[in-house]
Amino acid sequence: MPYPNDRKYTKEHEWITPDGTIGITQYAQESLGDIVFVDLPKVGTEITAGKTLGTVESVKAVSDLYAPASGTVAEVNGELATSPEKVNKDPHGTWMVKVKLKNPDELNGLLSAADYEKFAGEEAGH
Repeated sequence: MPYPNDRKYTKEHEWITPDGTIGITQYAQESLGDIVFVDLPKVGTEITAGKTLGTVESVKAVSDLYAPASGTVAEVNGELATSPEKVNKDPHGTWMVKVKLKNPDELNGLLSAADYEKFAGEEAGH
């Protein structure tokens, strides 16, 4: 699975674009299975890099979502309240929250697509 090069990745399997759009990776989606509920923060919520910003519930488990960078939630993908399965269909095309980044340089500490792909492959035992 090629991961898009236009974003950075976390070891907790979230992605973030330079404009502060956040979602989960294909690897995370495949690990979770069918997603049935997504709990996201409200617009205006301050999030901190490395801290929980919400949860994703699947038929297998509930998993925390971690903020790849710090900032203020500017927009929440409301479609996920009624159609969480969109994440299963297109995890790299389905965003969860958009954040006004406090410090865009925080993204420099995250994984590139190639580094994430290697990390996810090692975690999967390949």
